[in-house]
Amino acid sequence: MSGNGLSYSEQGGEAAPELAQEAAASTTPSASAAFGLFSSGTKKNEDLKQMLESSKDSAKLDAMKRIVGIKKLVYVYLMRYAEEQQDLALLSISTFQRALKDPNQLIRASALRVLSSIRVPIIVPIMMLAIKEASSDLSPYVRKNAAHAIQKLYSLDPEQKDMLIEVIEKLLKDRSTLVAGSVVMAFEEVCPDRIDLIHKNYRKLCNLLVDVEEWGQVVIIHMLTRYARTQFVSPWKGDEVVEEYNENNFYQSDEEQKEKVQKVKNTYTMDPDHRLLLRNTKPLLQSRNAAVVMAVAQLYWHLAPKSEAGIVSKSLVRLLRSNREVQYIVLQNIATMSIQRKGMFEPYLKSFYVRSTDPTMIKTLKLDILTNLANEANISTLLREFQTYVKSQDKQFAAATIEAIGRCATNITEVTDTCLNGLVCLLSNRDEIVVAESVVVIKKLLQTQPANHGEIIKHMAKLLDNITVPVARASILWLIGEYCERVPKIAPDVLRKTAKSFTNEDDLVKLQILNLGAKLYLTNSKQTKLLTQYILNLSKYDQSYDIRDRTRFIRQLIVPNEKSGALSKYAKKIFLAQKPAPLLESPFKDRDHFQLGTLSHTLNSRATGYLELSDWPGVAPDPSVRNVDIAEVAKEWTGIRGKPKKEKPTGKFYSESEEEEGESASTSTSESESGSESEKEDKEETSSDESSGSYSSSEESSNSESDSKESTAKKTSRAAAESDSEDIKVKGISKKRSTSSSSDTDSTSSKESSSDSKSESDSKSDFVSGKSISAISSKKEETTVQDRKAPNKQDVFLLDLDDFCPVTTPMAVPAAALLSPSLTADLEGLSLSSSSVIDVATQVSMPTKTHELLHRMSGKGLAANYHFSRQPGIFGDCMVSVQVTVTNTTDQKIENIHIEEKKLPPGMRMHEFSPIECLEPAGSITVSMGIDFCDSTQTASFQLCTKDDHFNVSIQPPVGELLLPVTMSEKDFKKEQGMLTGMNETSATIAVAPQNSTRLVIIERVVKAANLGVVPSGQDNIHRFAAKTVHSGSLMLVTVELKESSTAQLVINTEKTVIGSILLRELKPVLSQG
Repeated sequence: MSGNGLSYSEQGGEAAPELAQEAAASTTPSASAAFGLFSSGTKKNEDLKQMLESSKDSAKLDAMKRIVGIKKLVYVYLMRYAEEQQDLALLSISTFQRALKDPNQLIRASALRVLSSIRVPIIVPIMMLAIKEASSDLSPYVRKNAAHAIQKLYSLDPEQKDMLIEVIEKLLKDRSTLVAGSVVMAFEEVCPDRIDLIHKNYRKLCNLLVDVEEWGQVVIIHMLTRYARTQFVSPWKGDEVVEEYNENNFYQSDEEQKEKVQKVKNTYTMDPDHRLLLRNTKPLLQSRNAAVVMAVAQLYWHLAPKSEAGIVSKSLVRLLRSNREVQYIVLQNIATMSIQRKGMFEPYLKSFYVRSTDPTMIKTLKLDILTNLANEANISTLLREFQTYVKSQDKQFAAATIEAIGRCATNITEVTDTCLNGLVCLLSNRDEIVVAESVVVIKKLLQTQPANHGEIIKHMAKLLDNITVPVARASILWLIGEYCERVPKIAPDVLRKTAKSFTNEDDLVKLQILNLGAKLYLTNSKQTKLLTQYILNLSKYDQSYDIRDRTRFIRQLIVPNEKSGALSKYAKKIFLAQKPAPLLESPFKDRDHFQLGTLSHTLNSRATGYLELSDWPGVAPDPSVRNVDIAEVAKEWTGIRGKPKKEKPTGKFYSESEEEEGESASTSTSESESGSESEKEDKEETSSDESSGSYSSSEESSNSESDSKESTAKKTSRAAAESDSEDIKVKGISKKRSTSSSSDTDSTSSKESSSDSKSESDSKSDFVSGKSISAISSKKEETTVQDRKAPNKQDVFLLDLDDFCPVTTPMAVPAAALLSPSLTADLEGLSLSSSSVIDVATQVSMPTKTHELLHRMSGKGLAANYHFSRQPGIFGDCMVSVQVTVTNTTDQKIENIHIEEKKLPPGMRMHEFSPIECLEPAGSITVSMGIDFCDSTQTASFQLCTKDDHFNVSIQPPVGELLLPVTMSEKDFKKEQGMLTGMNETSATIAVAPQNSTRLVIIERVVKAANLGVVPSGQDNIHRFAAKTVHSGSLMLVTVELKESSTAQLVINTEKTVIGSILLRELKPVLSQG
């Protein structure tokens, strides 16, 4: 209150600023004086009159402090006891009425606050009159208290609703930021359905939002979220139409495509008022108050186009540094968001790794989010992380981790077998809880494909003697009963053992023993008839009525007699019917129908007072209802004294310009722009990036860039390239790259410092490679002037490597024959591991398969093929080299062949080839490009363009081309293989054709299928190969062990389990076919 005392006086309060400040800041002295008054009579206050009449200002101030302090204590006392002693409270009403006329705004506000807190129905008319008068008070602090009093009066007497709505309507027009939050809260309590009261005040509230106190911001944002859902059409329809349009085929005519483009443009245009709300709430993502950030996040989630909602992710991740209570709420909301839109939080995967200091509730939520974000690209990393979590001392968390592994296995089919093998290994764990949870999860996984896992069921049957947890025992018995025909020798024996211990088992286990006996009675009656009857007799007299009822039901169903009904004929169909596999889903899947950030969402149950978000209207209501007459605005401005509103500062919190906010940005760009640091820190990051020439890390952190930005950057680069100095070229381009993507660089906290240092080292290596390559490029140009026309000087790029690529053959050429000694030395230094015994191998000259990129019919005479050259990373450490051969099959020149509109999955990058100025009729040219596939087989889609046409094309890499061969000794191979077991090992037994059993043939076939290096082997029947993934440098170890009778064991050990599974699938036919 002390801070508000000065501001209220400045805005029109009649009390002197000094007096208000002193009076409000004197709580402790006044309290002691007041207690002195009540304890020792009134003699101590006889000097008050003399002090007030004194000529000394200090004496007057002391007297005022004591008076105000006494009044405050009296007010507190009255509020506390008014309801219990109503008659005595009524005696003070006249005093409060006089205090409402006091010149001091603090006294007026306190009197109103106390008067409205006296819950005596007889004074309702007096309270109503006081609220009406206070709503017109010159002091915004008093008007704020009038808004608070509205809610109290409404709870005391709901019949006053109509009169209170008139006061709310009046206060909603108030232009003071102090009043805005309180009156909106009163609106939400009294008449949340009266949306018409908001129409005229909507734009004012949006503009005042940034200056309102934090508590008021939360209330206003939630109200405006509900308002927007009733007044604007859904922005998500536009996203759906654009996605549908992006899937157009090659054979549509130009006219049809233009019509579709026009249709997409006309389909959805965001209402300016809708955009105003999004724009004015965006800066609040920088708020220090977690509730405000959470409110803005839910607003963007419910109102913003899907392509813009990503900007809230970085701010939400920032909140994870707060206390555990805030973390819990934020993580719950992130868990709900990550189910529907994984891409929002994938860049911040490491922020959700579990710390040992986290409480169990936080660990479980982080685990759920990690499972939601799991995909083919990151599943290897997550499974490695989960392996650590399983060893946690927190047994509840370890059990939750095992369930998360099961969910990953269900959602990502490539790792199902790997996860299952890992869970089977956990069955030998010493911890009973871990074993029990593993059994339950394995049971659910086996239901998806039971035919292939008879051995696992047998193994689990053997564990039945040692496992004591009821849920685990029941799961094993259910599995044996359900698939008893697959283990015909074991099932009867299990029934015999459980019959002995039946009376001592838990009720859950007893029910499954009954089911097992019934199923075996129906399928193997000869061996199990007597056992089943014995169990039925035992359970007939069990203490649990559930078990007695189940026994009577089963006996009548499976043992037919004259009393049996028609159902006994179908007993086998009933018991052994095929059951649907259980769905392992996130517990947050069904919470999205509650508004994010609300108590109902946290509890997953509708709380009292919860207001549901309405569905988007099919047609937008009339937007003119929000227009305000100029005369009315002027009247409001002159009616309330105060300073004119200051203009907002022009400084931006984000790198995005004001004009670009009106357009739909890509999801990844929006994510990178939601920075949680201050503007100063962003500037420091940008400057440091520029000085180090870091553009590689920036490209990795952003998923895609706007085409308009790229074209502008290219023009700038061409204009600057007129200088002959290669050093100037390198510096200019590195600076351009770092500047264009500096806002995407993510170094938000010390926790992510390791990733930052990695990106800096990557950028430096790219810088060195680029410098060497540019020098070779210029040298090569001088030697080839006679062969072909030299290109324009402005078109010479830093990484223009077209001259290096052989045009006549699609075979991969060794690096030594292709590159100069200086570049070879640079490339040899780019080791993918810190180990001194594992090095990148020399490339093997092996013809690779050519793939069609663009058919001549689809390309209107322009044909394009591509193959993977298996050359070193000349475009960067993480890029796969691709050679594209472009052919002109027409009788006319084709001009300006280039790449546009790259549509790449998150994290993927592409280094496009330099534009081809002109391709003569029947001419052909081979160019090189680099693609960072992020160790996945996802498709890289882009447009191959000419001067007049655009063709949608895509490149999908075979998994074998995502590898770099490495050399190592047999000893090192075995050492690394020993560290990559369990979930990191995938194997299969294959039949090998006789002609494929020699060493030379096996090496030739394997190396042709995958870019692997040959490891020396001391045994004739074992062949070893090693490689590293291009993007992450993870080892890929392949072993082919020839067995007797023309079979072989194929084993792949790698951290990248998805790539390992796919490679295993591709190598099997290579070795088995003749």
